[in-house]
Amino acid sequence: MEITTQDINNVELITVKGRVDSVEATGLAKALEAAARRGKHKIVVDMREVEYMSSAGFRALGDAQRNSQRHQGGEVVLANIPALIHEALEMVGFTEYFHIEDSVEAALAFAENLPAGDSKTGD
Repeated sequence: MEITTQDINNVELITVKGRVDSVEATGLAKALEAAARRGKHKIVVDMREVEYMSSAGFRALGDAQRNSQRHQGGEVVLANIPALIHEALEMVGFTEYFHIEDSVEAALAFAENLPAGDSKTGD
């Protein structure tokens, strides 16, 4: 698995390539946690080149979403989800939990338009 990150207009873009299995999911979790430590709570995850994602990968995304949503305007937005992974996300109910876009551009635009700020909104 390969992960790259970049800041685009105060949104953290995390691009994931390859297999996110139970071992590699820790790398995804660490990238998402690192963004939060840097104060980035608007995160777009580009999944265009993800070949497989285990339940540990889904858990990393869910944990990041819970953390991001504790901050005003915080959100993890998923982009370019391959069909088989999208089906798995639907089966576990995650499609209701995440905003999903078909392109990175649309995901970034959505995230950029979320309210700014980092005050706690509750749990």
